[in-house]
Amino acid sequence: MMGANESIKDRGDNRLMLNIEGLIHGGDYNPEQWLERPEILIKDIELMKKAKVNVVTLGVFSWSMLEPTEGVYTFDWMEEIVGRLYDNGIKVFMATPSGARPKWMADRYEEVLRVDEQRVRQLFGGRHNHCYTSPVYREKAKAINHEIARRFSGHPGVVGWHISNELGGDCHCPLCQEAFRNWLKVRYKTIDELNRRWYTTFWSHTYQSFDQIESPSPIGESALHALTLDWQRFVTDQTIDFVKHEASVLRGYNNAIPVTTNFMYYFNGLDYFKFKDVVDFISWDSYPTWHKKDDHIIGLDNGMWHDMMRSIKNMPFILMESTPSYTNWQGVSKPKKPGMHQLASLQAIAHGSDAVMYFQWRQSRGASEKFHGAVVQHDGRDDTRYFKEVSEVGQNLADLPMLQGTHTEAKVAIIYDWENKWAIEASQGPRNKGFSYIEAIQKSYNALKKYGIDVDFIDMDCDMNKYEVVIAPMLYMFRNGIEDKIRQFVECGKTMIMGYWSGIVDENDQCFQGEVPYNLTDVFGVSRQEFVGMYDGEVNKVADGYCCEKFCEVLRGEGAKILYAYKEDYFADTPAVTVNHYGEKNGQAIYIGADFSQEFYNDFYRDVLEGTCIKPIITMSLPDYVHVSSRQSEDARYVFLQNYSNASVKLELGEGDDTIVFASGKDGIQPYGTIILKQRL
Repeated sequence: MMGANESIKDRGDNRLMLNIEGLIHGGDYNPEQWLERPEILIKDIELMKKAKVNVVTLGVFSWSMLEPTEGVYTFDWMEEIVGRLYDNGIKVFMATPSGARPKWMADRYEEVLRVDEQRVRQLFGGRHNHCYTSPVYREKAKAINHEIARRFSGHPGVVGWHISNELGGDCHCPLCQEAFRNWLKVRYKTIDELNRRWYTTFWSHTYQSFDQIESPSPIGESALHALTLDWQRFVTDQTIDFVKHEASVLRGYNNAIPVTTNFMYYFNGLDYFKFKDVVDFISWDSYPTWHKKDDHIIGLDNGMWHDMMRSIKNMPFILMESTPSYTNWQGVSKPKKPGMHQLASLQAIAHGSDAVMYFQWRQSRGASEKFHGAVVQHDGRDDTRYFKEVSEVGQNLADLPMLQGTHTEAKVAIIYDWENKWAIEASQGPRNKGFSYIEAIQKSYNALKKYGIDVDFIDMDCDMNKYEVVIAPMLYMFRNGIEDKIRQFVECGKTMIMGYWSGIVDENDQCFQGEVPYNLTDVFGVSRQEFVGMYDGEVNKVADGYCCEKFCEVLRGEGAKILYAYKEDYFADTPAVTVNHYGEKNGQAIYIGADFSQEFYNDFYRDVLEGTCIKPIITMSLPDYVHVSSRQSEDARYVFLQNYSNASVKLELGEGDDTIVFASGKDGIQPYGTIILKQRL
């Protein structure tokens, strides 16, 4: 273990640096809810050991118990809990409590409460109702964090700092307005430059000074897309600044303890890639709606977000929250069927997590999440189906220590860029309903996973050179010189696949003048003449019976080979999908000019991959509902075969040294079952 003054960032490696042997199993523990019932706290330790829990998160919502009145700290109960856990072999992610402030603070300091986009100050209540800009809130968070770090930074049982909880939301108060204006001054230097970049001459919305600028609002300015985009960027930057503010206190006491904050599923409010140099490891909270539709489809969706979290820092992540049973906030809080908890937990491990953790350990008696599933339910029993399944997962993880710190070696990357997504959603055309960036990403991801290909995600700031194939669905916005990166990538002899509605605008959402995709028409050998928004139910066709819907582009060939041409409408026989070979190394630049069905992508990527050096993880024939992922160490690759159906699948291993190191049943892959193979490298 490192010394207290040794920085995580100085070590030059990319592994999870937690003082824990093996994979992590645990969850959110809220003992402050049970301080009047000491027998429950004693029982909790007994049950945790039975479930093979080795890490819990403490203090996420404990501020009012740690500082019941301003400047009065009561930490004895927390110190006792940490000591008791450590004595029983259970370590702690210690949280800062800034996700929910105490009532005394809101009563005394109104500025800590957020103002919404209609300029209404919110009342005390809920959580994350605080202003990240407020000097008072920052000072109060700093003070409580000093107390936490002073007491626990040297404790051998504390292995990680957990900043706040599920960061999100924005504030439009005068303090945030001023901070936004200062952010804009740094970005644009002069008001004339801002007016030019924001295109404020439209509707005569020109500003004379930065002091006139207000954040976007439904009762004010909402038509300047660049304003909305910059506000979203500012919110990310301001949130990051607050995380840095919190983390600096903790790191000041002990730089050896890594820092994280828990992200959320498809959260649109923050650009998570921007956090990669702020936190030491990524964690996120996963709550799929299992059994709402085909679990195979839900599994692909959840697996994609696991891969996203792994890709942000290209290292193992932590599944910080999940439920062993059900939630209480989804439209229908359906429990997991028998076997699904193990499958979902091992899915996280398959896609790069070094942990399975839950919200929460023991079910609350009251308030908004009293019916949210937990490891220990209201009856307190250890013979429930849920407790038994959690204990089984605990044993599974204990049996797989060799997976800790292994990585995923992907040769294919998909560009997922939050700023691009924000711009698409505000663009007002060509379709304002049903034109989904997420869906476009998923179609490519699902097709790749069908053929057992590991996938990374990158944004426009990331390095592309480590990959053989990069896919850019709906890259509407070009920023940070992405067009130059793409050109160089293809010049290196690699394969670039770009989807429709790409290369349209710059980083301020201003349309490029001239042919698009901007500055890449020679690379792709094609340019867009028109775009065609299609009504629901309207389709066009290309060869082999493939249909496109929702959107297509009328393309002009500029030297590319036509792979598919439209069959219908006034643009029949014009290119729909093209390939162009570019550069001395004969790189491939493929352009897909329409929104095709999933079947097209499935077949298309199979054909594309056959022409590259990329091979499936495993060559045996498996049904679509068996998902394949892998992790590897220096000398071995671990292949996960997971069955997202209620039918058994026969497994026929070919010749070689593949060894089964884990199986959730006998005689093939059981319903909701997992098999892990070890391949020597």
